[in-house]
Parts: sequence; C-alpha cells; structure tokens
Amino acid sequence: MLRLAAIVRDELSASGDGAVLISRSGLDLSRFRIRYSHAGVAWRGEDGAWSARQLYYACDEGRPRIYDQGLAGFVMGIDDPALSYISIVRLPADAARTLRRAALDTPRALHLLGATYSANAYPFSLRYQNCNQWVMELLAAAWGNLADSDDLRERAQNWLRQAPYAPEPVDVGSHALIFASNFVPILHLDDHPEEDRYALKLRVSLPSTVEAFVREQLPESERIELCHDGRQVVVHRGW
Repeated sequence: MLRLAAIVRDELSASGDGAVLISRSGLDLSRFRIRYSHAGVAWRGEDGAWSARQLYYACDEGRPRIYDQGLAGFVMGIDDPALSYISIVRLPADAARTLRRAALDTPRALHLLGATYSANAYPFSLRYQNCNQWVMELLAAAWGNLADSDDLRERAQNWLRQAPYAPEPVDVGSHALIFASNFVPILHLDDHPEEDRYALKLRVSLPSTVEAFVREQLPESERIELCHDGRQVVVHRGW
C-alpha cells in the first residue's frame, strides 16, 4: 500500500497541478456494481507534499467532519488492501487553481458541511450529506464563484441543478435493502423522492458521478487510474 501511495504521489508530482480530484475504492459496493466509494480534493502544499481534504463520518461522535490527510493515509484507507483502486482527475489549470482556493478556504469549506451524514444522501436536499456530495457542492462553490454565507449549500445545489448535475441512479435491486435503512444509522430514505424509492433507484453522489460531471463540464480533463493486486501496480491513462 505504501508503494502504491508512492506511485500515486509521483503521478501527482509529475503533473504540475496544484489540485486534483482523487477517489479510492473504500467500502465494498460491488453488489451495486460500484467500484469507487470515496472522493476528495488533493492539493500540493508549499513544501511540495500532497494532502487530501475530504468529508469523513466521525463514528465516535456520530457526526461528519472535514478532515485533512496525507496522501499515504488517504490511499491506505482502502478496505481491501489486496485489491485497491485509485482514480485521479487532472483539471485544466484555471479550474484546478480555483478549486484549490475554494478547498483551502476553511470557513467556506465548513459552511458546505452538512450537519447530518447519510451514506446514500440525495444530492438535492439539505437534510443529509455524504462525502461525495460535499465534493460536488465544493465544485459548485468554486466554479460558480459563490460567495460564503449561511445558505451556501442551498445556492451550491441550485448551481448544480442548473449546470446540470444529474447523477445516474443506483439500482438498489431489493426491498430488503430499503427496509434495512431503518436499522442502519448512516442510511436514510426520507430525503429521496417517493418515486425513486418505489422504483428502487436512488440518486446518490458517488466518485463516478463526480467524475462524469467534471468530464462533461471540462472535456479537456484527464483521468488516471491506478490499481494493484499485491504483486504489481497498473496505471491506466484516459477515460
């Protein structure tokens, strides 16, 4: 895992960028045909070191927080170290600089932090938020040049609606899983439209929906995917 982190660092350092989108395979969501579960913004510090800013759910406190983490720590947060994936999206220079400023503007980043976490949060509700939705709202604040205020989340979601941001629905595939949300503290359904719940298709922000939005908004963005199986690391370039 440390070797993988070193290769990720070398890829980032070679790019010359100040900020990128970075995602990892975290929770095993393969039953939903989802590879990546957690996204953040990685940025280069003045000393040349890379860190990631992201939303984390603090289990002991039962609340979400914004957390800065070194690159190795971010990579090693993958649940299954035997089979790991990292995705990097390099942005055009102007978009990268704007995102870096927004991500490191701590008061504004915290104004985008929802009070209650839900792993399957609906993207256009202020009731809950997941880690990837925080990234989406940060992108909206950055690229929409949205001034800081108490209603920043609402204005960010309005900007995303108009962009438009339309995440592909996740096919839940089972009423049992919908029922299970009554017993899992970080799963909620009361923010999702009724028709989505009945159809068992929930719209949720995921690393894949973040990347699809960025690719649509900025077609010149570049994607790099790294994976390893314990024996070798493979680097894929392109979408």
